[in-house]
Amino acid sequence: MLRTTTPLALALMLALPAHAQTAPAPAPTPTAAERNAVVTAPLPADQAALKSHVMFLASDAMRGREAGSPEFNIAAQYVASQFYAAGLKPAGDDGGYLQSVPLVSAKLDGPGTMAITRKGAAPVALEFGKDFVSSANPETPNYTVTAPVVFVGYGIVGQGRDDYKGVNVKGKIVAYFGGAPESFPGEVSAHFSNPAAKSEIAARHGAVATITLESPRTSKQRPFSFYANAVTRPRFTWGNPDGTGHIAAPGTPAAGTVSLAGAEKLFAGAKQKWADIAKAAEAPDAVFKAEALPVTVTVAAKTALTPVQSYNVAGIIPGSDPVLAKEIVVLSAHLDHIGVGRPDKTGDTINNGALDDAVGIASLIEEAKRFKTAGTKPRRTILFLAVTAEEKGLIGSDYFANHPTVPAEAIVADVNLDMPIITYKFQDIVVYGASHSTLGPIVERAGKAIGVPLSDDPLPGENIFVRSDHYNFVRKGVPSVFLWPGAGGPGRAAIDDFMKNHYHQPSDEVGQLPAIDWESGVRFVDVNYRIAREIADGDQKPVWNKGDFFGLTYNGPGAK
Repeated sequence: MLRTTTPLALALMLALPAHAQTAPAPAPTPTAAERNAVVTAPLPADQAALKSHVMFLASDAMRGREAGSPEFNIAAQYVASQFYAAGLKPAGDDGGYLQSVPLVSAKLDGPGTMAITRKGAAPVALEFGKDFVSSANPETPNYTVTAPVVFVGYGIVGQGRDDYKGVNVKGKIVAYFGGAPESFPGEVSAHFSNPAAKSEIAARHGAVATITLESPRTSKQRPFSFYANAVTRPRFTWGNPDGTGHIAAPGTPAAGTVSLAGAEKLFAGAKQKWADIAKAAEAPDAVFKAEALPVTVTVAAKTALTPVQSYNVAGIIPGSDPVLAKEIVVLSAHLDHIGVGRPDKTGDTINNGALDDAVGIASLIEEAKRFKTAGTKPRRTILFLAVTAEEKGLIGSDYFANHPTVPAEAIVADVNLDMPIITYKFQDIVVYGASHSTLGPIVERAGKAIGVPLSDDPLPGENIFVRSDHYNFVRKGVPSVFLWPGAGGPGRAAIDDFMKNHYHQPSDEVGQLPAIDWESGVRFVDVNYRIAREIADGDQKPVWNKGDFFGLTYNGPGAK
């Protein structure tokens, strides 16, 4: 699952305060013998088949499967071989299973500059790291923009709110707070907290750039220097044919983030005093009045671009119905993890990514086998998709969504598998996206078939809905869901333990403790298979619920 400490997720971190939780007890450190006993324990055939994929993909030899690494390429070839063994037809480039994904690493080449000019006065330079931080711009590596600035609150249009009301931002820079009002429904709030959504809204209004304002609420949780350090790290995207990098809203880049101290300088002389705006912003459902500020801002930054080659893996089971076979159900999971990092307390540096997301990939492979060995073929076509660079910002799935290897209009649903925490016998399931489309009743029936109900998000405030690959299909108007084992019974403690002691750490490996429950893994495969099977065989393709926010926002079927 996409971490929120990357530069791409800066606005998500600026959006909401850190959520305090009761810390689980530290996980015990297993000995080599204990790990081997867990890894080599005999299992029934179906559980052993699932585990065997994870043993390979999450082995030290794969060195954390970082996108663009030689080890990731080996993992991609492994998945391609498993798709072949399962009888899937290739759905990548040039008649093969691999889709080439041209990644681009973008890193600030120097700190960048930001200056404020008022009528009749000389420009005033802001201080990098104290007043502002620049953003890398992969679309325009040598970037300069000079334009007036307009404050637009949260920068949101929707849910009965229009933060652009009364102002014209065409040809101007918009400045807004990250995040969304707390009264917004969880998944809608997650959407509006996403930097891409805010940039798209700004672009539709004609803005030429965006500035994110530090929130008074988040300033109490972490210093601005944290963000200054974060933006110096490379940011990834996919590459355009000319070698530049794609951004969510072409022509409307993120120009940088302004601190509370910098905002006071930016708002000097405005009708609304910054102190009043900052005080208002502390409220969970703050409402702001949009205002053109009496300043022009000049932003300049240089970005160093480095091409990185990676791959998605795609295989197809053709549908059996002469009409419905033209429609495609996508089953997705991400193959990459975060590679090699700092040593943990045992000296281990390899982030193996067993649950995140080797188990998801293993589930994808085992689902493919179930479809091929079933007594009847699916009526609709099933596309099995293992994507790259999820951990770098959902890049591989975004590339596929914009450059599909199948007709884009044929894709009718996505069922995503990412980081199922299966260290316990789950009693319920969480299905992100279920309430938005006719997929909801389907997933509910699938859960009931294995004896588990649907339950609420166990990690509200973590913006999980926008942190996995299904979201890129949502943004193309495709009804999509993403499943997790739920927090019922022992689930809450197990989820908390994994997130504290194993998430994005070297200890997320096959021999971790608490041990992975492979029987629960098979149940997870089963429920996902049932969902995909019903979607594939249904008389009607999935549609958005009438009036649904996401369906309307992205012009999806059934929403109007």
